[in-house]
Amino acid sequence: MNFFEKILGRPRNDSVEVRSIGAAETVELLKGGKAVLVDVREPAEWNEGVAEPAHLRALSDLTGARGTWAPFLMKYHAHELILYCQAGKRAETAAKLLASEGFRVANLGGIGTWRDANLPMRTP
Repeated sequence: MNFFEKILGRPRNDSVEVRSIGAAETVELLKGGKAVLVDVREPAEWNEGVAEPAHLRALSDLTGARGTWAPFLMKYHAHELILYCQAGKRAETAAKLLASEGFRVANLGGIGTWRDANLPMRTP
């Protein structure tokens, strides 16, 4: 356990590298059952529409109590987690945190990447 894990209870993730992924590769991984797509925006933002196959897990829950994240991570621990948010920054934050905990992750960026590829959307 390093200094940050002792003090903060979680590993430091500043230096963790996270790969970027495009919409086409995301679709292929989802079709193959090798990955899951996760919208890390906050619940109020989901009303604007989400990627059709996305699981909705707020970043605030990931960095907090993990009420919805804990069972989700247990279920999908063997999958690559592809994350997106509004513009990509929160997805990057979530991806770095999860990568530092040993999960395989990628950052799709913002919801616009999915929408601009004319991929299916839904309103939760």
